[in-house]
Amino acid sequence: MRRVIFNQKGGVGKSSIAVNLAAISASLGRDTLIVDLDPQGNASQYLLGDEYETTEFDLGSFFGDVLSFRLLPRDPEDYVTRTEFEGLSVMASSPELAELQAKLEARHKIYKLRDMLKRLEDRFDYVYIDTPPAFNFYTLAALISADTCLVPFDCDDFSRRALYSLMENIEETQGDHNPELEIEGIVINQFMARANLPQRLVGELIEEGLPVLETRLSASVKMRESHEQCLPLIHLAPRHKLTEEFLALYDEIHG
Repeated sequence: MRRVIFNQKGGVGKSSIAVNLAAISASLGRDTLIVDLDPQGNASQYLLGDEYETTEFDLGSFFGDVLSFRLLPRDPEDYVTRTEFEGLSVMASSPELAELQAKLEARHKIYKLRDMLKRLEDRFDYVYIDTPPAFNFYTLAALISADTCLVPFDCDDFSRRALYSLMENIEETQGDHNPELEIEGIVINQFMARANLPQRLVGELIEEGLPVLETRLSASVKMRESHEQCLPLIHLAPRHKLTEEFLALYDEIHG
């Protein structure tokens, strides 16, 4: 199964959600892959730490190979880097992605990521795709490649306004490119249960019939510590409240 974590707004926790769900998946014995399509490389840095800088074949290499007209690019496994966490691997990001985007668009290479990930279906049980904070070539390629989509929402009025155009973009992608894509739901992130604004915004989203998931991810400094130490929460603090919320989210989306 391939799952994309998508929101056009930055700072809503896409990388944190993708990495921590993937780490839980791997900890449960499932071979799991993170695909980091954001040129900023936050998910790659989170998982690989200093080793991120020395990754030999990353997604910049993959898309560079696509543009070089190689009939058979490298084996998809060549672009996979194993992390220190058993069962968890990453296709690392690259700053090159930003430079390659215009050429990839011009040459209509939008389906190449999907084709490559399909070749890995027998290798990985679950694939989590992290995306840049924009609706661009890479996010569209991710939505085309995925079976399901999770939408992080951080209880902010700007996020709410952006949510409507985001949902329209997903629906347009479903209609034009990937009719099998399912919206799993909206993940409420950095939730403050005692504050009035988050409660009101979430309530209004539910009243509007939007697919809000039941699990709420709390705002916590523990997430910053997790980033700093390059340790997903399931390994850093398995009994922390936020870790338990991620476990509940994982159970919810896996039914």
